[in-house]
Amino acid sequence: MSHFIRWSYRRKDLPPARLRISLFQGRGLPITEAQIPPFSMTPPVPITLIVPKESPPDEPEDSPIPGPLVSSIEGPLELSGLILGAGTFSNQYNTDDHLSSFAPMRLIRLALRYGIRTFDTSIYYGPSEVVLGNALKMIEAEFPRDSYKLMTKCGRFGATNFDYSPHAIRNSVQQSLQRLQTSYLDTVYLHDIEFVCTPVAPAKTGNHGMALKGQAAAYGLVEGDEAKIHGEGDQKVLDAFAELRKMKEEGLIRNIGITGYPVPTLLRLALLILHTSPFQPVDVILSYSNLTLQNTIFADFTPHFRERAKVAQLVVASPFSMGLLTPSIPPWHPAPPELRAAVTEVRRQTGERFTDLALGYAIKKAHWGIKAPLVVGFSNAKEVHECARVWRDIQENGNSEERVNEEKKAEELIEKSGFMNWCWASP
Repeated sequence: MSHFIRWSYRRKDLPPARLRISLFQGRGLPITEAQIPPFSMTPPVPITLIVPKESPPDEPEDSPIPGPLVSSIEGPLELSGLILGAGTFSNQYNTDDHLSSFAPMRLIRLALRYGIRTFDTSIYYGPSEVVLGNALKMIEAEFPRDSYKLMTKCGRFGATNFDYSPHAIRNSVQQSLQRLQTSYLDTVYLHDIEFVCTPVAPAKTGNHGMALKGQAAAYGLVEGDEAKIHGEGDQKVLDAFAELRKMKEEGLIRNIGITGYPVPTLLRLALLILHTSPFQPVDVILSYSNLTLQNTIFADFTPHFRERAKVAQLVVASPFSMGLLTPSIPPWHPAPPELRAAVTEVRRQTGERFTDLALGYAIKKAHWGIKAPLVVGFSNAKEVHECARVWRDIQENGNSEERVNEEKKAEELIEKSGFMNWCWASP
């Protein structure tokens, strides 16, 4: 008899060790106990896949609307222009019943049919890797492993639970391989690196573009200091990255990256890694909420990542800034009340098309501006269809007078509020 695991967070900031797990009878994507390795970094355990007796539905809404498919973005990693962010396969965004249904598999299959053939997840996202791994296993006849890319993260296991020790890093990757049911990972990132590295930046909030405008030394970015280890945290990052390099040599990982929110910190660490033996650059860097209608600071740093830090691939995430640019800002969002109020007012003055505008704006900035893929999250097939519609509209009408004028109006309103390119504290 097959069982299904119900995951639930009491709050977003609870560490995974506090996850409440209960068994229940159900229908949909199966998750077995063996697929949920404990977060105490014990060795990964074998997975036994349980396939539902019934066939997954394949209705008209599971097929893409006729039109151009999402194309690949230019770059060495050969990523699709849009990347499916699997953070939505957690209770931060969806209920237990939703996650244990066929809904995640159907939206994953639909995304693949639209040409979205790259997935971003993390061991930190609760059941995300398990849900994604099971879904991909169920549709492998249509989409074999070599038809898509898998990107995951390691080193973060809770709101305040970080472990960058080589043992924990290796164990985390091994668990991800098990949960995603694959023999290799296309990319593994060190997750939210700013929580582990030695703090250097003088200010946690405000416009981080100051790091490029006369304050390079304060942010640890002055030329000549690239190899400077500022403290124990920096050494932990280097040790963790070295362990990932070993796993890359073993063929378990194809690319290594770092992720985080504060862009100057990502640049400093990318430079440190490049200027530390064996003097090899970071393969890929991901930053979120820094290429949106409210904050485009990542674009200013792009030449520095590519030319100075020699990073091969850049990735940007969260066109809605983790829900900040939506009608329902999540209660856990780190934006202060003043920023929430400012964005809400801009949305009110812009009108009903604000969400469409925000997504299209991020697609343009990512694809046409810095030429990087954009990570977007979906909870259901309807959202996949809508995203594909906006993507196609941008390809055809991205520079239409109407859209450009709407974008300028939103930008002017945000600028007037005083929160353009304003960053919150992380950590």
